[in-house]
Amino acid sequence: MSENTKIAYIFPGQGAQKVGMGKDLYDSSEAARSVFQEADRVLGFSLSKLCFEGPEEELRLTKNAQPALVTMSIAAYQAALQAVDKSQVAAPTFVAGHSLGEYTALVLAGVLDFASVVYLARERGRLMFEAGQKVPGAMAAIIGLDEAAVKAVGQETHTWLANINCSGQLVISGAKADIDKAIEAAKASGAARALPLQVSGAFHSPLMEPAVEGLAAAMANLKFKDAMIPVVANTSAAPLTSAKDIKNELLEQLCNSVRWQQSVEYMIKNGTSVFMEIGSGNVLTGLVKRIDKTVKTINIGTLAELKNIVI
Repeated sequence: MSENTKIAYIFPGQGAQKVGMGKDLYDSSEAARSVFQEADRVLGFSLSKLCFEGPEEELRLTKNAQPALVTMSIAAYQAALQAVDKSQVAAPTFVAGHSLGEYTALVLAGVLDFASVVYLARERGRLMFEAGQKVPGAMAAIIGLDEAAVKAVGQETHTWLANINCSGQLVISGAKADIDKAIEAAKASGAARALPLQVSGAFHSPLMEPAVEGLAAAMANLKFKDAMIPVVANTSAAPLTSAKDIKNELLEQLCNSVRWQQSVEYMIKNGTSVFMEIGSGNVLTGLVKRIDKTVKTINIGTLAELKNIVI
């Protein structure tokens, strides 16, 4: 790969978790194993056992899935560094993550250390779940409608645009009864599909407001540093480097849309031609390819995929 090639590291969010993730890395890589062990120590229970053995319904809980995905991504990254000559690993021009994945990006950018981020992800997951209990909410994927049409459905049904993943793949949030109405309204507007998601609340909507104060309190205990690598923010699709701006972004992100499509487009416009998804699954690389088929994508999440590191 050319010295001038610009690469972005991207990190998956909630929904990418699956039982068994990271077990091959844990067994084969001392670096990955130490990451899982540190997560277990910080959280005070065996997150690694939950990742490797489940049960799935326990892993899927927001308070567990979020720290588990951060741990998985950082373990995969450390395993990749151990598997190749570090001098051959291209430094990213940008880092970004989808929703929870933005927290993982902070580790790579040097904003927070891993222990701080895994703790914060656990708190975020707990607070988001509790907000969902206070004001029961839901989310739904809308396939085949553009942003304007989905916003129109939102105005009609009192729901909000939560994720702009790629053209024709959007997610809405709102109260459960309103989401049911929105699904029917989206179908009536010509959506190819409109289906509810398995989540515990109306994430990335104003219904998450009860979680903001608690997350701010948790963040106040941590020392944020300015980013060494620009973090492309979910809510603005713009690069952030100052610790103050990044802290504001984490709070804003709870109640506002994840602008993933615009984030990827920004990185491509600014020269990024390779996207490396680090962690469980390949959802983000699939979205990147739908946004721009010309860019190269790499996945690093399993032992077999480590051999694909050509950066």
